[in-house]
Amino acid sequence: MNYLCQIWFETSAIEELSEEQQQKLTSDCRAYDDGLAEGGHLILAQALRAPATAKTVRTRDGKISVTDGPLAEIKEFLGGIILFRAESMDEALHIASRSPLARFAASFASGLQSLPARTRAAL
Repeated sequence: MNYLCQIWFETSAIEELSEEQQQKLTSDCRAYDDGLAEGGHLILAQALRAPATAKTVRTRDGKISVTDGPLAEIKEFLGGIILFRAESMDEALHIASRSPLARFAASFASGLQSLPARTRAAL
């Protein structure tokens, strides 16, 4: 089964890292990702840019509005995702807990629901 692990950082924890600590964390994450890939688990791992670089999009009554940044002042932010294969939720939690990011973030792991494939006629 495929699982999505969302990495939720505490804003203050990540901001307090020195440049050297950030580089070490990045190196550790790359090694972790490589290990998942070698084990046949990794589908995708991707870091997200800081919330201040994001845009919020809303569509109401057919009108689109775009604002800078997140919806509100936040204490935690979605900093990345890991999409991977695991045999069970227990294995998925074990994989998520080994991430170097677990020292600075909370991980939210969820199995992905497969939707039936559409046929051309249904499109």
